[in-house]
Amino acid sequence: MKNDPAGAIGTLITGAFDMMARSLCVSFVCRVLAYDSSSGMATIQPLVRATENDSAPIQNVPALGHRFTLEGVEHEYRPALRAGDAVLVVCTDHELKNTLTGQITGTSSQRSHDHNDAVIVGVLPCSLQS
Repeated sequence: MKNDPAGAIGTLITGAFDMMARSLCVSFVCRVLAYDSSSGMATIQPLVRATENDSAPIQNVPALGHRFTLEGVEHEYRPALRAGDAVLVVCTDHELKNTLTGQITGTSSQRSHDHNDAVIVGVLPCSLQS
């Protein structure tokens, strides 16, 4: 039986792409461990294990607020997160920390879709009172 070099290269490339795709973080569910309402920052822990061990907590994760106009009056709403809440988190395309001032900036690293650049976008229904 003859080895097919193209088949071996194809398998190698497919394996490399699969590994990269598995390491790409887009969104995931976490539990809130602590939340500071004055800063809008939380410490969270991913609920899905990537290995045999629980995932490490992620600190200083901003939670999105909202601004709405109701009957012509503008209102700002800040999240009211509680320890134990299940939240949906997204990871930004680039490093987040330098953009938290709202100013255009460069990045300090080449991180992309990293857990350290997570943002809480909302509370999942299982944590809301019915």
